[in-house]
Amino acid sequence: MNAHERRAVRLRVALAVTGTLAMLFPVYWMVVTALSSPAELQQSALRLWPSSINWANFSGPWGKFPYADWFVNSVVIAVLAVVLTVVVNLMAGYAFAKLRFPGRNVLFLLIISTLMVPVQVVMVPQFHLVVDFGLLGSDWGVILPRLAEAFGLFMARQFMMAVPDELLEAAQVDGSAQWRTFTRVVLPLCRPLIAVLVIFTFMWRWNEFAWPLIVLKEPESYTLQVGLLFLKNQYGQDYGALMAMSLVSMIPMLVVFTLFQRHFVEGMARSGIK
Repeated sequence: MNAHERRAVRLRVALAVTGTLAMLFPVYWMVVTALSSPAELQQSALRLWPSSINWANFSGPWGKFPYADWFVNSVVIAVLAVVLTVVVNLMAGYAFAKLRFPGRNVLFLLIISTLMVPVQVVMVPQFHLVVDFGLLGSDWGVILPRLAEAFGLFMARQFMMAVPDELLEAAQVDGSAQWRTFTRVVLPLCRPLIAVLVIFTFMWRWNEFAWPLIVLKEPESYTLQVGLLFLKNQYGQDYGALMAMSLVSMIPMLVVFTLFQRHFVEGMARSGIK
């Protein structure tokens, strides 16, 4: 490696470190704010770390409000939504990628075109459907209207298009039915795709705010994001408590990404997403 290449490597490393620090600084500032006392936050002097750790920012809201219930509600809704949505997207992606039926391409284009429709446009008809089915105020009222995602279907189709047809033909020659071919041949090859779908679906459902706010009525049934708005009204000027609870709400997303990140990059690359 000559001097020019070494300088280029150092520059790339410096840019990567700078970008990483810039992205991590808001999280670091959340931690500092969550651990600071209200008196310390009111001081005009900039502190890179609090002089004393104030754990009351965590215990205070947790003890006064049903934060644990909100947390559990969000976990239940997100996990159920991930399982059902990923299953639907995988089956639909396989059908559009490997099965031949009339109007397949036209139907796929119609589904993809829904990505251009703002979510707010369909909230009113979805709300009427939830009311008609008696799901208002329940977790299923939050989960079912978002059960099939056009973006996930697109990713699943693009990924499965790369699965060789020869594998499916060999399975059919061995007498494998369509469902067995899907579960025993195609799905084992789709681990990167499943990782991507799990991460994106969990992120969307965990951070969803508007739809749970419309569907859920009782404070005990709120999701975490709706509950944080409730806390904001109660702790409008207590930024330490707000940041503490917001910091806790980030933990599940970090756990999910850590578990599935090994296959994430491969899944994005093989799904045709740039």
